[in-house]
Amino acid sequence: MLSTLLVPVPWLPFAVLVALVVVAPFVGVLLARAPRTTTVLAVLALVAVLGATLYPEGTPSAAVRCSVELPYLAPTASESIANVLLFVPAVFLAGLRTARPLLTAAAGIGLSAGIEAAQAFVLGIGRACDTSDLVTNAIGAVIGGLLAAAALGLVRRRATRRR
Repeated sequence: MLSTLLVPVPWLPFAVLVALVVVAPFVGVLLARAPRTTTVLAVLALVAVLGATLYPEGTPSAAVRCSVELPYLAPTASESIANVLLFVPAVFLAGLRTARPLLTAAAGIGLSAGIEAAQAFVLGIGRACDTSDLVTNAIGAVIGGLLAAAALGLVRRRATRRR
């Protein structure tokens, strides 16, 4: 479904990802001062991830289906880049809120693995697991963790300058 929506503008997910990488550390400095807002945004991002990945699609499957392949990563590979982009905000916001970006990146990778397992074994949702989704989601989780670490580094840097 996502790939059909992105056919007319295959460069859009990559452009959004680049913009997010540039802007997120600076937005993170502001969000670090607003823990409630960060928590609400993190929960909303998590709900969006779960909705996009576990909402029933198609007809229920009669058997477990899982595709084992590596993703195609290119700026115009809109579905792969969208899968990367899916996990960046949730992990970024959770990393800011907990001040543990590496742990939240690992949790994001674990969440992606759990989602893929649910897609494989919960036959009623009509989805199939795909290892390329796991890889791209893990890349997004790592990017989100790195962006949170960068934002927290900027916060610490500002705090030491003020002293």
